[in-house]
Amino acid sequence: MAVWDDLVGQDRVAAQLSAAARDADALVTAAGEAADGPVAEPMASSKMTHAWLFTGPPGSGRATAARAFAAALQCVSPDRALGGAPGCGFCEGCHTALVGTHADVEVVRTDMLTIGVKETRELVRRAQLSPAGGRWQVIVMEDADRLTEGAGNVLLKAVEEPAPRTVWLLCAPSLEDVLPTIRSRCRLLTLRTPPVDAVADILVRRDGIDPELAASAARATQGHIGRARRLATDERARVRRAAVLKLPLRVDDVGGCLKAAQELIDAAAEDAKQVAEEVDAKETEELRAALGAAAGTGGRLPRGTAGAMKDLQDRQKRRATRTQRDSLDLALTDLTSFYRDVLALQLGSQVALANTDVRDALERIASGSKPERTLRRIEAITACRQALDRNVAPLLAVEAMTMALRAG
Repeated sequence: MAVWDDLVGQDRVAAQLSAAARDADALVTAAGEAADGPVAEPMASSKMTHAWLFTGPPGSGRATAARAFAAALQCVSPDRALGGAPGCGFCEGCHTALVGTHADVEVVRTDMLTIGVKETRELVRRAQLSPAGGRWQVIVMEDADRLTEGAGNVLLKAVEEPAPRTVWLLCAPSLEDVLPTIRSRCRLLTLRTPPVDAVADILVRRDGIDPELAASAARATQGHIGRARRLATDERARVRRAAVLKLPLRVDDVGGCLKAAQELIDAAAEDAKQVAEEVDAKETEELRAALGAAAGTGGRLPRGTAGAMKDLQDRQKRRATRTQRDSLDLALTDLTSFYRDVLALQLGSQVALANTDVRDALERIASGSKPERTLRRIEAITACRQALDRNVAPLLAVEAMTMALRAG
């Protein structure tokens, strides 16, 4: 299995990265043959460069592409010497990079709202080091769009003047989500939303999911690989989605609007609580042990370590905020998909519907309103998402949206 096999519906991108990995391998090999000399700067004709920016809509596989490229850069398969392309998927370099244990591949993802200056400075410091044993020092930043302005400025110099064997792989939804000064110094790769059939196929092949369920999940998420897998494997996710898709039928009056809004907020809060229950207690106990506290929750912390515990609690609180916001955003995405299907029915479009499991509700809403009203409802959902991005109180933003869905 090559490292590109999980990159669904992105043949063009896989071909570009494979060619770049081949040129990167040639650069390192040439340096080794020259008595361990420095890696030469890539020539203008080279398909390799030291900074890449992967963009594409949610679910397109930006991070998957970056991790696959990182693995190909570390490939040590003997077949390379015989003309084979790096990225076999089986050698130690590929395997450890893909499972996250390679010493020279740092994958940065955040469960916080932002990536700050402190974390970025640590990455920049690491990026200046030579590879410990691999062929390249690779930094994969899956959430480059979450860099604060200060953190982006810290990153800029490292991307502008990288160490000879360091490669930066940045991922973001769009070019506009990255500082212009950074994106201008990166080679851009744009991924597309994978075809629904391709997503269903990989769910069956990779995850062993029933073909009918895989097809339903892929269609409902419109090709978003991560969400499709979650929907196909998590019964709670299917229950939450079903509840969201009932909302358009429940906003006939003010009371229904306010109740529906509160239920959306409560469901998002419950998601955050579940994550906290699964992760927070373990993190806290591990930190207490590392700080020298006695086993169990009653152990007293050594003097001078309270600050570390407070930092952890603050981080857990920020993670809960992001989890709640992400859960709410997912619900709004499902709601947008519902009204998009309504609009398709109203316009007589031949496009495949995403939410065929609630077709009766779609037809009921479609027959009871005009396309202009449906567009206003979609705009209300978009406005809610924008308000949440501006840190408007979630309940107020969602209440405003549900009232607009009623009146729209």
